[in-house]
Amino acid sequence: MRYKVYILYSAILEKYYVGHTGMEIAERLERHLHDHGGYTSKVKDWECIWIEEFLEKTDAIKKEKEIKKRGAGRYLADKSEA
Repeated sequence: MRYKVYILYSAILEKYYVGHTGMEIAERLERHLHDHGGYTSKVKDWECIWIEEFLEKTDAIKKEKEIKKRGAGRYLADKSEA
């Protein structure tokens, strides 16, 4: 199984959401948009703008925490400058 770290973006909220999953991204995004009562349930315009895959769940969780600590916007800006 491959684990994915993903960043969602909502233009309405002008916010990012960072998560990890063992599911396919399309399935996970569908849950965020329809079957979810958490942070992403506020609006329905979330789109996946970044994905990275890992073989180990622990590596995916580590990357998710790294991105959250840095901030998704800054993390993406750093990636585009590299």
